[in-house]
Amino acid sequence: MSEHQTSGRMYVFKRYERFWHWSQAALIIFMMLTGFEIAGTYQNFGFQRAVEYHTLAAWTLLVLWAFTIFWQFTTGEWRQYIPTLKKVDAMVRYYAWGIFRGAPHPYRKTVLKKHNPLQRLAYLALLAVVSPIIWVSGLLYLFYAYWGDYGIDRWLSLDWVATAHTAGAFMMLVFFIVHVYLTTTGHTVFAHIKAMITGWEDEDEHEPGAQPATARKAP
Repeated sequence: MSEHQTSGRMYVFKRYERFWHWSQAALIIFMMLTGFEIAGTYQNFGFQRAVEYHTLAAWTLLVLWAFTIFWQFTTGEWRQYIPTLKKVDAMVRYYAWGIFRGAPHPYRKTVLKKHNPLQRLAYLALLAVVSPIIWVSGLLYLFYAYWGDYGIDRWLSLDWVATAHTAGAFMMLVFFIVHVYLTTTGHTVFAHIKAMITGWEDEDEHEPGAQPATARKAP
């Protein structure tokens, strides 16, 4: 039995991986709260303070991502996110109706393959579409005072940038809601969350016949 496995459990998520996950989650939640306040959705910190907090959280997240990218490539963990279409159809069927009928999970997680094919595609969409929209529009917004120096104001308006940034924020909100929901679909409601806290996951989670916590008879 390897050092990454004990009876009935396997060590899936490394210490830095868990730190990165929860730190990123906290920063994104905080940025959504301050961002929607800046957009005038509600009042809490006050506009100026919300802008300052939002900007600070954004720079902190960029620094965290820089360290994480370095960690991903030095440890080889970047391979976990290589997209694949293998078993995507099975995962779609499982999440669309199989999970509600108590169907077994079609993907067996291992230390070397932590993310199922649908998760990999979702992370690819997040990195290739949502993140660029948010970060490019956010940085343009932040450095608006310098647009004139580079002639950006001749072909781009602040309204368009604000609209793009808000659209990206709503995309991130949808991803966040779906992500939180899917954390409850393990063999118990908190199984996935517990794994991301301790690093250890029950091997029974993806055994043939394992029942999701959300299993119920379809109407």
